[in-house]
Amino acid sequence: MTYVSLTIRILLTLAFVAAGGAKIIGVDMMVATFDQVGLGQWLRYLTGIIELGGAVLLWLPGLQAIGAMVLGGTMVGAVLTHLFILGPSAVPAIVLGILCAAVLYLHRDQIAALLSRSEPSQA
Repeated sequence: MTYVSLTIRILLTLAFVAAGGAKIIGVDMMVATFDQVGLGQWLRYLTGIIELGGAVLLWLPGLQAIGAMVLGGTMVGAVLTHLFILGPSAVPAIVLGILCAAVLYLHRDQIAALLSRSEPSQA
C-alpha cells in the first residue's frame, strides 16, 4: 500500500501545486473563473494557499490524512461551485476528491493518533 499512497500523493501534488500556483500568480483563466463565482479575488488567493498548503501536508510524516482532508474539502467546494455556479463539468474535481479520499483511507490510522493526542489527560 505504500506505493499506492506514494503514487496518489504524487498525482495530487502535481495537480494541486499547478492549480494553486495558477491561482496565486493570477493566470487569466483563474481570475475569470473567480470573477464568475462572484465572491471576489480574495477567494482565489485563499483557495490557492489552501491547495499549496494541502499539497505540502501530503508529504509531512503523520499529517498525510490532514492534507487529504484539507484538499478533499476544497474539492467538495469545487464540485458544488461547478454544479451550481460555473458548470459544465465537475468531473475533474470529483476525481481529485476521490483520490483525496483514497489517501485519507490509506492513512486513516493517523486520524485516531491525532485525536488521541488532543484528548485531555485524565488525572
